[in-house]
Amino acid sequence: MSLDNPAEELPESSALLRNEPVQARSTARLAALLDSAAAVIDEIGYERLTTAMVAERAGASIGTVYRYFPDRIVVLQGLSQRFLQQFTARITQTVFETRHESWLDAVAACIDDIVTAFHNEPGFRSLRFGDVLDITPGPGSLSGNAVIAGLMADALRSRFEIEGENVAFHLDVALSLSDALLARAFSASRKGDERFIAEAQSVARAYLVAIYGDPSLEG
Repeated sequence: MSLDNPAEELPESSALLRNEPVQARSTARLAALLDSAAAVIDEIGYERLTTAMVAERAGASIGTVYRYFPDRIVVLQGLSQRFLQQFTARITQTVFETRHESWLDAVAACIDDIVTAFHNEPGFRSLRFGDVLDITPGPGSLSGNAVIAGLMADALRSRFEIEGENVAFHLDVALSLSDALLARAFSASRKGDERFIAEAQSVARAYLVAIYGDPSLEG
């Protein structure tokens, strides 16, 4: 899978699990466990999460948790993968919204979507797309930001005239820069620090404009 085409296939979170859910009941139970993990992480951060905490918050036995998750790391991977899948489902829709008159407007809107997740998704401000986890990636695997950047590049090429061999890479850099500032903005609470949020957009914009130019000045 190349960096400029990471959208070939997103890994399913169920691939990480001890038992892949095949019935609606099992799927609902899995979702409840991940919801419980997210709630705990929102309160104490992902570093202190344990499977026992997930079981207690979900009102389930520890055996039920282990039925799906062999350890806490897989809980964290499963939740971060769910965040990633939820967001990637929105990317093309956001880019193609008619109110965005340029590729730069569309990129800003995608970053706004990430800010919304920081505000509204329990656990997201701590875990985000899983790139914070200290886990050595497998050969050829991409970070969450790289997956998002690749999908954004595909969508932007489809709607706007933005070309180049390294569009996905440059978007990955822009997202990584904004991610660092957004993590700082939301380090204390889901309310966020508006100064850092504004700078996250500003830094990403300045970086991309320096490479591709300001579309508002073209034509």
